Amino acid sequence: MKTIAVLSRKGGSGKTTLAVNLALMAFLADRQVMLADIDPQRSASDALRARTAPGPSIFDGGAGKLFHVQSNAMRGGYDYLIIDTPSACEGDVAQAVNLTDLCLVVGRPSFLDLAPIVRTAEAVRRLGKGGFLVLNQIHTSKPDASPAASPDILEVLRLCGLPLAPHGLRSHDAFQKAMALGRCVAEWEKAGSAGRDLEQLWAFVEANLDGQRPAPRQQAPMPAALAG
Repeated sequence: MKTIAVLSRKGGSGKTTLAVNLALMAFLADRQVMLADIDPQRSASDALRARTAPGPSIFDGGAGKLFHVQSNAMRGGYDYLIIDTPSACEGDVAQAVNLTDLCLVVGRPSFLDLAPIVRTAEAVRRLGKGGFLVLNQIHTSKPDASPAASPDILEVLRLCGLPLAPHGLRSHDAFQKAMALGRCVAEWEKAGSAGRDLEQLWAFVEANLDGQRPAPRQQAPMPAALAG
């Protein structure tokens, strides 16, 4: 079983949206998935409980129970445990990170998000874990281009110590519409750019977890698709 922690120190970064969408992508690919919601807001749990179709198992509780939850999931034959972490309590986040195989640090490509991204990446490295930065809510008017950040922001992120995932998620209303029904955006509009972004990101995450490709040592190149 592989464990993924989704992290952000800044509210509104899309952390919970990403955790829920990745859990659903794995579930829809016939993986046995549990989402552990240790964020006191319990938004991830609420989203999945709004789902009318079968979906991932849910744990909502404190970080102190994560080790027990992980052990039970391993014994139960689960493929993935995905943890939605709080944006505040460092102790809870550290407990989650210590149990993970891969950390995903989520942030928007904006000036106000840079400091939280850098601090979160530093915390992951201090705990001896690896992972990727995932850009979210990227604004671009080019639906067929890969979503990316401006060169200035990419340069700052390059110095964070964690590589940048080559696939990000552009800003799209479909995420909120899908979340309200407990669905992932690839179910909501599979042919749309939001669904394609999510499919590419999950394929990249799963490939790295399964050892199908080495994690890049340096920031993966991303075309500058913002603008206009």
